[in-house]
Amino acid sequence: MKVCIAEKPSVAQEIARVIGATRRCEGYFEGNGYQVTWTFGHLCRLKSPEEYDDNWKRWSLSTLPMIPDCFGIRLIDGASIRKQFNTIKKLFSSADCIINCGDAGQEGELIQRWVMQLAKAKCPVKRLWISSLTEESIRNGLSQLKDQKHYDNLYQAGFSRASGDWLLGMNATRLYTLCYGGSGMVLSIGRVQTPTLALIVNRQKEIDTFKPEPYWQLTTLYRNAVFHAMDGNFTTKASGEQALAAIVGKPLVIDSVTQKRGSEAPPQLYDLTSLQVDCNKRFGYSAETTLSTIQSLYEKKLTTYPRVDTRYLSDDIYPKCQGILNDVLATYQQYRNNVCYPLARSKRVFDSTKVTDHHAIIPTGKTPHSLTEKEQEVYDLIARRFIAVFCGDCTFLSTTVTAHVGKVPFKTTGKEIKEWGWRIAYANIKDVDEKEADQEKATILPAFRKGESGSHTPKLTEKWTTAPKRYTEATLLQAMETAGKFVEDEELRAALKQNGIGRPSSRASIIETLFKRGYIIRDKKAIAPTATGMSLIDTIKSDLLKSCELTGMWEKKLRQIERGEYDAEKFINELKRQLIAIINEVKDDNSRKVVSASSCSKDGATGKRKTSRSGSGKSPSRKSTAKKTKTFPPK
Repeated sequence: MKVCIAEKPSVAQEIARVIGATRRCEGYFEGNGYQVTWTFGHLCRLKSPEEYDDNWKRWSLSTLPMIPDCFGIRLIDGASIRKQFNTIKKLFSSADCIINCGDAGQEGELIQRWVMQLAKAKCPVKRLWISSLTEESIRNGLSQLKDQKHYDNLYQAGFSRASGDWLLGMNATRLYTLCYGGSGMVLSIGRVQTPTLALIVNRQKEIDTFKPEPYWQLTTLYRNAVFHAMDGNFTTKASGEQALAAIVGKPLVIDSVTQKRGSEAPPQLYDLTSLQVDCNKRFGYSAETTLSTIQSLYEKKLTTYPRVDTRYLSDDIYPKCQGILNDVLATYQQYRNNVCYPLARSKRVFDSTKVTDHHAIIPTGKTPHSLTEKEQEVYDLIARRFIAVFCGDCTFLSTTVTAHVGKVPFKTTGKEIKEWGWRIAYANIKDVDEKEADQEKATILPAFRKGESGSHTPKLTEKWTTAPKRYTEATLLQAMETAGKFVEDEELRAALKQNGIGRPSSRASIIETLFKRGYIIRDKKAIAPTATGMSLIDTIKSDLLKSCELTGMWEKKLRQIERGEYDAEKFINELKRQLIAIINEVKDDNSRKVVSASSCSKDGATGKRKTSRSGSGKSPSRKSTAKKTKTFPPK
């Protein structure tokens, strides 16, 4: 009997339908020589500190660093999880072959392998690697199964990430809680969440320290077009008034009219982050809401795999696109005539070198029905984007008009769309930025000619410089994705350019964690740090913990592990050395600073705090050294 194990019941049901396992049993499907079972995402996790050592149960500086001799896994608590695991274990015990049908990526590989390890599976394991849940994709995947050993590096990278996050999170959280936390308060530290919080705090500091300054803008209205003084803004009212006085009563003379044709290529397809950004801007959806919605669309076979970090399709998808597009246009018939045939094989869309595990998010071609409002809105964006990339460029005419009044030069610009091209696919939906859209509509200028002149209405307006804007979830996601710009080291910046802070699939949960910890709050669409969040970032002395550099180093090495170019155990040993340096630095800090509690969670990811400060609050042992330990996963 072949046993397939999927990551969710709905995925298992679809695989079972395709392979003919139609008999429903308790916790699995059976038929045609297959049994198809499932997990509920993670069934297992790394053990808690006290499960390695009784001394690690109490939070004490003397026990840090906590470095297990060998990381172990355990079942997540819960009656339904135990019941399903026992079903899986029983099926594995009599299986001739296991087919790992987990999500195709680091996390999916980790989830399923941990279950197999805990269930002590002995039979051969094959891997199903698919990007959508259509029948065609599943059948193709089943015909191209590979031995699990081909994905060992992927698992090593996933395990390195998980165990590294355990080492840093467990130790740093206890360290900062014991040294700086108020009564009963846990200060949660994480490799991704802390730099993300630092981005929000640093932006707030820029806002708080910003000092608005006045300036004066000279404009004049001529034939319903606003001309701006080309000499720039005036820093004093007196200089502005002097310029205004110099043009009052004098005619405006047109010096030149320049027109230039331009074009705008279609936007790229969606990856998860760009979809989350668009959904936040258009609908106000949180990143978590968008992720759960696109996951639901994937499970309904309407869209391809969602947790992706590329906006490209591999070249082998090109022959399938005509069929998918025809199916999508059955619902969006009004745009059929705007598609350019034959479909262009643009490098902005098709580039296998920029696709690793999965391609960009696209529709599968299945007809949508019975969707929730959120599902309909998210699907609509994905479908329109897929149509748009196969439409022509948007072409426009840019006009620049220069003029003078006396000796003061003026200029105005405008843009007139000539051919809507791909923009027609967005013609009847709300613009992301309605203000920007209104401005664009207002930029069509009258027909000016060189040498014409006439009266005009000048105006001097007082304005003030404005502070940077707080992050929204959309702009925070973009900052996390482009975090390399905050890093000086060129090599790390390149690593972050590929990956950013966190994985696309984890960014939503990181932001939600910061909300739950009480480190940030929502202020309408904006995100603001709380007093606790501000105080925590100010307290962290180690730039490595709160900068993007640590994540940059990790992502670079995890990618190398995945490609077999870096040793996983070396990665963990390097982290241990960094961790010991951080611990010693904090232990040597005698400031006795206490992080203020605005709305901080009482329970961190590590559980309720049980502390032992050895009386004075100082560590009884200032220095610590690492044991030479084995920390890598069981095979």
